[in-house]
Amino acid sequence: MRWLLGALWCAASLAAQALEFRAVSAEAAVLYDAPSAQAQKLFILSRHYPVEIIVALDKWVKVRDASGALAWVESSKLAAKRTVLITTAVAEIRAQPDAAAPLVFKAERDVALELVEIAGGGWVKVKHRDGQSGFVPLKEVWGI
Repeated sequence: MRWLLGALWCAASLAAQALEFRAVSAEAAVLYDAPSAQAQKLFILSRHYPVEIIVALDKWVKVRDASGALAWVESSKLAAKRTVLITTAVAEIRAQPDAAAPLVFKAERDVALELVEIAGGGWVKVKHRDGQSGFVPLKEVWGI
């Protein structure tokens, strides 16, 4: 019985851990296969691209991108500001968290939008860099 309670406690604590996301703050961030500028360069992410934090060291962070790829980036290239990435061909951003609400704007796949708030009911409030804001279904973005 004690082992069952221990297993349940471990499962509950893992579920309680929230995913941590940050956004690229530099014009471009080089991602490496190891935590060193001498490591192999894998790819580059542009400003505002969201990444999931996997491991944080002193000056390096292991991150996961929207494709699921893991790589290392200098922590100075990331900001605490949160963004989300559109994952559908075209997402319709609505005035209210309701599919029948008026359309504010559309965003294409891989567009990064600032995360304003998690609205609940399967919606998130986002803001475009041009100033327009509205609600998009949670299932159409990555970075939450």
